[in-house]
Amino acid sequence: MSIADIFKKLESERTPAPQGAVEYIICGLGNPGTQYEGTRHNIGFMTIDTLCDKYKLDCKKLRFKSLTCDAMISGKRCLIMKPTTFMNNSGEAVTEAMSFYKIPPERTIIVFDDISLEPGKLRIRRKGSDGGHNGIKSIIYLSGSDMFPRIKMGVGAKPHPDYNLADWVLGHFKKEQAEALETAMDNAVSSIELMVGDKMNEAMNKFNS
Repeated sequence: MSIADIFKKLESERTPAPQGAVEYIICGLGNPGTQYEGTRHNIGFMTIDTLCDKYKLDCKKLRFKSLTCDAMISGKRCLIMKPTTFMNNSGEAVTEAMSFYKIPPERTIIVFDDISLEPGKLRIRRKGSDGGHNGIKSIIYLSGSDMFPRIKMGVGAKPHPDYNLADWVLGHFKKEQAEALETAMDNAVSSIELMVGDKMNEAMNKFNS
């Protein structure tokens, strides 16, 4: 293969630069730092990583108190975010980006962990309360709205009622759960593509557990 052919191949594999105004925000919730990698609370970050792998994106640009990148998904330019604010202050990052791009809650998709769902399960909702999740609580409080679509990623319930919730969500998944989690994250990425493409009902019907 000639040098010219190599450059042509690299050019064909390169992800096209996003065009036009940002229309959607896609934010996965989690905690920054290597000590939190792979924990239940970071399934939102892990899902964003899966999305970035599929679209060959490098989510490392620091903006809006987040690691970010832009991508064309379902024909629309999206800002992809992983807040660096820590979970309890996620709303600071999300609302800063919403304000900058003038994105309404209805076009701000949040991906986060849910202890009421088993690992590998997910649930898509158009809106809703915080359900006791501090990251969602922060977003609702600072945005003044609960009208943002969300993808809840199952991480499993505490082993017994007296188990400390913080210890549970900051704990790591079991090795035998890896395959189910990978499937769930792939399904979440497919859900995001449908949701951005104005196919919320299809996403809910196809992937809701």
